[in-house]
Amino acid sequence: MKSFLLVLASVLSLNSLCSSTTPPPPAQPQRPTVSTSGKDTLPPSAKDTLTIAMTGDIMMGTTFPSTQLPPNDGRDIFSDTKDITLRADLAVGNLEGTLCDGGTTKKKPGPHCYAFRTPTKFGPRLTEAGYDFLSMANNHANDFGQFGIEQTEKTLDQLDIKYCGIEGRTHSAIVERNGVKYGICAFGHNSYTLKHNNLDKVKAILDDLRPKCDVLIVSFHGGAEGRTHTHLPQGHEFFLGEDRGDLRTFTHFCIDNGADVVYGHGPHVVRCMEVYKGRFIAYSLGNFCTPYGMNLTGVTGYAPVVEIKILSDGSFLQGQIHSFIQQKGKGPRRDTTHSVAREIRNLTLADIKGSPIVISETGRISLK
Repeated sequence: MKSFLLVLASVLSLNSLCSSTTPPPPAQPQRPTVSTSGKDTLPPSAKDTLTIAMTGDIMMGTTFPSTQLPPNDGRDIFSDTKDITLRADLAVGNLEGTLCDGGTTKKKPGPHCYAFRTPTKFGPRLTEAGYDFLSMANNHANDFGQFGIEQTEKTLDQLDIKYCGIEGRTHSAIVERNGVKYGICAFGHNSYTLKHNNLDKVKAILDDLRPKCDVLIVSFHGGAEGRTHTHLPQGHEFFLGEDRGDLRTFTHFCIDNGADVVYGHGPHVVRCMEVYKGRFIAYSLGNFCTPYGMNLTGVTGYAPVVEIKILSDGSFLQGQIHSFIQQKGKGPRRDTTHSVAREIRNLTLADIKGSPIVISETGRISLK
């Protein structure tokens, strides 16, 4: 019996030794998930998908050549749209004009010449609407010269809204939200902007920005203007003697060189959309919040908010065109008939052959 107990003790001791020297199997990492209710089941930095909201031209009102400002210091102009831009991980647009008080302009008002000066006290409306970035690479950023540019930059700095696009000043921006770094650059066609026609400069900026960010977004101001220029042509567009860009080549070049999302503005009308190599392009988002100083009749009053979801690697997943139509003095108001989405849908069907996306009549954007 004693011998049996000694043998049993030895076996138990050996098992104990083996157990103490064999590590337990490694725990399996938990994959981040996002609930269908819209609330994160893990911290926002662990999201599988990112939501970006994009809008076109913003000029909330002007004091030049006469004062045309919405009531209540503009507190109601984004009332119909800001729930979309606030809930996005990133909200971007184009600042069509200056944020400044005073200054002089060399522009003379005329059929094709306008100067926009929005009082700096209207700046907080942009923060209240959730904007993270606004392009300055457009043909109105220099309306009040160096003074206007500096006042605009100072105002946006105070609001913690990023910007870029002026040659020799800020060539790119990085917005960090919930642990994700969004690199953004902007291009235009004017002498003082970074130019989308200069592909060597475009590539240099993209090459510099790509290693610094998780998602790379390009904004551009280009294309001929007005209701007769809703379709996207092949090759370069010319308007008022200016080369407004070969936008198909430019947008594809950006994606070929690292961009994940490209959004455009400038024609004052909406244009088609495309997914190229898995990346989203909006060729023009039109006028968005321009309650004064611009023609808002018909298609020139179409003011979409485009909300897209992308995977963490930047590839397009799905989207929604939210339809709004501008009202003079009030800004964008909800379009329950979805006429804006249908316009973009029809332009996409006409101008993008073999498109990998489908746009429904209510504005849902999905991959085929």
